[in-house]
Amino acid sequence: MTTALELDVRPILRDGGEPFGAIMGALKSLAPGQSLRLIATFRPEPLFKVMASKGFGYEATPLDGGDWQVIFTPQNAAAQSTPSSPSDPETWPDPIHYLDCSEMEPPEPMVQILTRLEAMEEGQVLFSLLGREPVFLFPELQARGHAWVGDFDAEGEAYRLMVRAGQKP
Repeated sequence: MTTALELDVRPILRDGGEPFGAIMGALKSLAPGQSLRLIATFRPEPLFKVMASKGFGYEATPLDGGDWQVIFTPQNAAAQSTPSSPSDPETWPDPIHYLDCSEMEPPEPMVQILTRLEAMEEGQVLFSLLGREPVFLFPELQARGHAWVGDFDAEGEAYRLMVRAGQKP
């Protein structure tokens, strides 16, 4: 059995940063079937749905001092590769909409992004620049069948988000 890759995001969180980019980067470096052992300063509830959409189950355990350990385990190969084409940003077309939400206060960026997505055709891509990681937007995107990828810029000041519109109900 492959040893789990360990990622301790407590220093990022304690410095006021957002660890989502580091977590997604760690996922990309996992070997097939390898688990991710995440250590955080809180129980990362919003991350559970994101990881489930990527085919990972989880086991969360409290640690001393209020910290948490979460082991994300791939559920099966089929779950990990299900929407391979729509989920692989390398295959996405160029964005047709660009939204600068970097100066907006929540929940306005989420409202703007979801409103624009409603008017888009399946497969079209939207790019948005945000002032922070939109953790509450991710479950909404998933519930609506959209795929997304995002990370912070090199300075860690802006969050870049690309969303591929899903099939309308």
